[in-house]
Amino acid sequence: MAAVNSAEALPRPALPAHERIVEAARELFCRNGIHATGIDRILAAASASKMTLYARFGSKEALIREVLAREGADWRAAFFHEITRAGPDPWDQLRATAAALGQWFRGGRFFGCAFMNAIAEHDKSEVWLKEIAADHHRQVLLFLAGLARQAGLQEPDIVARQILLLIDGATAALMVTNDPAVLDITARNLHAILASAERAHEPAA
Repeated sequence: MAAVNSAEALPRPALPAHERIVEAARELFCRNGIHATGIDRILAAASASKMTLYARFGSKEALIREVLAREGADWRAAFFHEITRAGPDPWDQLRATAAALGQWFRGGRFFGCAFMNAIAEHDKSEVWLKEIAADHHRQVLLFLAGLARQAGLQEPDIVARQILLLIDGATAALMVTNDPAVLDITARNLHAILASAERAHEPAA
């Protein structure tokens, strides 16, 4: 994501006010954090008025909900696309998970997981926020489990959870260290997970 400063207004003024506010909030929330980003800063970046924001969203919480929904949908679309580019074989697609993570890390829009970041910033009793994050995780699990099922694995849901845990752990480590070596370790761990699943898939001699 591009940096935002006082000399620029993000996103483009030609967009409708609703879109300008959402996109400006996405940039600022992801880069600087939700609590560190005040409404006035979002409005300045979006070239929008406070009246417009509250008329369209009603509250900062409602804006956060829409931002996370948009961020999650875009992340899943991009991540799943990178995985499916590996070809029609579901095994190849599962193996491409680490490469897709690397593409995200090197793509210029890496600020860690928006959902984990949001939960880390908020009171842990914020049920609505956990529900949003859980829904994102469910959709990723469904995608991975679908690939594992197509590959004929005996425990596709377990394999999907193993891979998602790997993605979450690698994402957190990359955010903290910014060390590309994390990707190499992730690829090795993914290979181990899939090799174990493949051995379980093979019929006994």
